[in-house]
Amino acid sequence: MQQGYPAARFTEPHENFAHEHQNTRVENAVQFGDLIDFVDFAYVERVARVNAATLWSLAQGPGTPKNLRILTQALTNDTDLVWTRGAEPDLAGYEVVWRETTDPDWTHVIPVGDVTSVPSPTSRRTTSISACAPSTTAGHHSPAAFPTPG
Repeated sequence: MQQGYPAARFTEPHENFAHEHQNTRVENAVQFGDLIDFVDFAYVERVARVNAATLWSLAQGPGTPKNLRILTQALTNDTDLVWTRGAEPDLAGYEVVWRETTDPDWTHVIPVGDVTSVPSPTSRRTTSISACAPSTTAGHHSPAAFPTPG
């Protein structure tokens, strides 16, 4: 995310590190190195299909909200989110999503419409994380953006 692009790494859950980033060699009767003999082509094909479907889905969605900020000037428990509206012609609106800090996925969503500010449903004093995600008229969504203090 250092360059501003969200990323994901697809791996298989049972990686054999002897066959990754190794000089090709045999030690104690164990073969090391990235060799064609160890490639599961059916698996590689499935991963390529998932990657292609994911990229297609992301390409259909709108861009993530720009300049998403959580307003922190007032000393209250309320949290206001503001952002710059996207320029997509098929932009339908935005959703505010949130989760507890211990949850791995968004657990709550509120569609807020085609607006550029909204009071967050969570207090800034809670242990939850809020974000904002746009959607198109065709129902495609982008990944949620996290606000910065503003």
